[in-house]
Amino acid sequence: MKRLMLAAACVALLGTAACGDGGDQAGDGNTASPPPDQQDTQQTSATQQPGGECAGVIEGLSPRERAAQLLVVGVDPTDPAAAVALVREHRVGGIFIGGNPTALFTDNALDRVQEAAGDIPVSVAVDDEGGRVQRIDELVGPIPSARQMAQSMTPQEVRELARERGEQLSARGVTVDYAPVVDLTDGPANGVIGDRSFSADPQTATEYAAAFASGLSEAGVQPVIKHFPGHGRASGDSHQELVQTPPLDELRTHDLVPYEDLSVYPDDTQVMVGHLDVPGLTDGQPASLSPAAYRLLRDEYDYDGVVLTDDLGAMRAVTDNYTLDEAVLLALQSGADQPLWSSGGDVGPVLDKLEAAMADGQLSQERVDEALTRVLTAKGVCG
Repeated sequence: MKRLMLAAACVALLGTAACGDGGDQAGDGNTASPPPDQQDTQQTSATQQPGGECAGVIEGLSPRERAAQLLVVGVDPTDPAAAVALVREHRVGGIFIGGNPTALFTDNALDRVQEAAGDIPVSVAVDDEGGRVQRIDELVGPIPSARQMAQSMTPQEVRELARERGEQLSARGVTVDYAPVVDLTDGPANGVIGDRSFSADPQTATEYAAAFASGLSEAGVQPVIKHFPGHGRASGDSHQELVQTPPLDELRTHDLVPYEDLSVYPDDTQVMVGHLDVPGLTDGQPASLSPAAYRLLRDEYDYDGVVLTDDLGAMRAVTDNYTLDEAVLLALQSGADQPLWSSGGDVGPVLDKLEAAMADGQLSQERVDEALTRVLTAKGVCG
């Protein structure tokens, strides 16, 4: 899963032909400097600067444009014109389409969004998992929940189903699907994870999730496994509050098993980090805003692809303690490549915050370039 080994290896040769081929401060308004563990994350990132074609692309972007390329912003699924305007004005790197309305999936609406993006394409994400979480069922019909798939289908059948679904998504302009769920639970179907999980058994869940991810990837849609480091046994619903998982040592033997061998998933698989307080890891912070959680994923689980946050704008695990601009900045400082929000804030003030943080050193250029290299490579712009 080391997708950016070339970029890391080329640091010392950046710009040469050799690379060419290839929470306590919540809500208080205090933005003086990141805590020590965030500073460590930014210093570490200096060894992972972009190489090859990405360096030239990044150098051609202004600081504000660089920040914008890292954002994934929720758009109104009923208003294609607003999505076009958002992308044209702010040049955000990605949009997310939630809800049930289908206007953005018809009449070539997403083609117009891409035209507004200019030279760098915008990633278009949905969370089409099956069951109670799907986005194009009104257009092409429903698919079963993950639990139903694992109970009634073989992994190969799931792979074929996901490939067909991916083709339907891709034909409408979708490039990323926030699926499959690799959380482990056999709890009530209507629980926060519930039937969105393939199984409480780690091996079964991994096998079926890998099949679903492979089908999406074969159709040209990038899969996203979620919610690292494991929401299946968390204490509640992170939409409503910060929830706590079992301790890290316990997660290692169960909930983290689907991340142990990331090579079972396609090379274009991304990872979403959840708003989960993990005793022994996050020190009372959501994992999505914890440098220790990103280090765990990068270092122990050897993952070097795109990492995005769960929704920073509409989930009280974050919004009870942080404004949107604070959360986005903290996520990037901590190690996220793509902060995501579905609603709850405008892009302009967030970009103002990030641009100021880049100017005064709160958000290092190395950290921004590292994230940009991953994001641009995933979109096929460079790398």
